[in-house]
Amino acid sequence: MSPAESPDTTGTGEAKGTSVIVNAVAVLRTFTADEPLLGVTEIANRVGLHKSTVSRILATFEQEHLVERDPETKRFRLGLGLIAVAGPLLAELEERRVAYPVLRELAEQTGETSALMVWNGSASMCVEQIPSHHQIKHTTPLGAQYSDALSASVQVFLAAEAPDRVRTLLRSGTITYPGLDETSLEDYLVRLKEVGQRGWAINYGDTSLDEVGVAAPVYDHRGDVAAAVLIPAPRFRVSPETLQSLGESCSAAARRVTSRLGGTLPG
Repeated sequence: MSPAESPDTTGTGEAKGTSVIVNAVAVLRTFTADEPLLGVTEIANRVGLHKSTVSRILATFEQEHLVERDPETKRFRLGLGLIAVAGPLLAELEERRVAYPVLRELAEQTGETSALMVWNGSASMCVEQIPSHHQIKHTTPLGAQYSDALSASVQVFLAAEAPDRVRTLLRSGTITYPGLDETSLEDYLVRLKEVGQRGWAINYGDTSLDEVGVAAPVYDHRGDVAAAVLIPAPRFRVSPETLQSLGESCSAAARRVTSRLGGTLPG
């Protein structure tokens, strides 16, 4: 029995109303940076709902501009109305406001894209970005979420977690690691320890052969990791020497954001 078909055990309609909201949220979450365009059948298969139910949800979203229909393919993508919904949150996100000028300077200094990532408990999410001026560049769309263990920003956040928590996230598949076994898991924990010692994380073609990423932690007033500064770049433009320079620049930028945030660097 799907969520939409669950009986209303309360007798008041409350359970039905809740399931409608859950289903609507599930539909929105099917859209990703990798798959921004989806058809009704694709969405229905992914959320386990009947196509007619998904069509009704999408029709309501379309009226509110939360999704829009591609005129050629008739498939759906997220709409600009979501920006209006998320705008107040982004405006109030202190880390984003404080980091913006630092990210601009970092992009100018390195010539590469700079981004600010936050942790939602199971993924690293982009909340700000300054694109590189180069024609060929790597960008991180606002709202994009990353849960690959070898992603530079994910490494930064997991390096701040207790080892048992990291083991749980990887073993459950919440954080993905291809071919994970106990040996690679323990090796990964060593890698996270090195991230903490170095002060920044490296993704040198680990998640995509043509991309390099470096990330460094931003700390809050308690000394906890509040965000991460990320530099994604095309691999062909980054030699081992350049990688070191990017990492140091990223780490310096993260320390500046920490200072502007009133944060405390670990002793």
